[in-house]
Amino acid sequence: MIRLRHMHAHEFSGYLAYFIPDYAAEISSNYDVDPETARRRAEQDVTADLGQGVDSPGQDLFCIVMEHETENPVVGYFWCKPGPKGGSVFISDFCILPLYRGMGYGKRALAALEATYADAGYLDIKLRVAADNDKAQRLYLGTGFQTTGINMRKPLRQT
Repeated sequence: MIRLRHMHAHEFSGYLAYFIPDYAAEISSNYDVDPETARRRAEQDVTADLGQGVDSPGQDLFCIVMEHETENPVVGYFWCKPGPKGGSVFISDFCILPLYRGMGYGKRALAALEATYADAGYLDIKLRVAADNDKAQRLYLGTGFQTTGINMRKPLRQT
C-alpha cells in the first residue's frame, strides 16, 4: 500500500537531483537542444515555479511512500499545480523511482492523487506526456486518462 505526503524541506534537494537531469534529458530529446542548454533551461523553469522550494505558492509537492514500512521509503514524487477549487489540477511531474518501477506503484499513486484532489473539491487532473514516452502513455490511458490534444513543434531555424 502507498500513500502521499507533502514533501519536507530537507527532501527537496533530493527531488531536484532526480528531476533536473530527467527534465533536461526530455528537453534535449524533444526540442533538439544540446544537453548543457537543456540543463540550464530546466534549472530556469524550476527556479521560476519552485523558487521557494516546498513552500512555493500554487505548487503541491508530494512524496509517494510505502504506508506500512517502518522507514516509509520514498518510492516516487508528484509535483502538481492545483487551480481554483472546483477546477483542474495539472501534474507537472510524476515519477516512480527506478528501484520501484514495474510493481504497480504508478497506478496506486495515481489513484491516491485522484482521491486527494477529489476529496478537496477538484473536478479533473490534467498532464502532458512526452510523445516518445510510450510506457507513461500506457499507464495514463490504463488508469482512465483521455487524450485531449497533441502538442506539435516545428523548428524555424537550424541550430
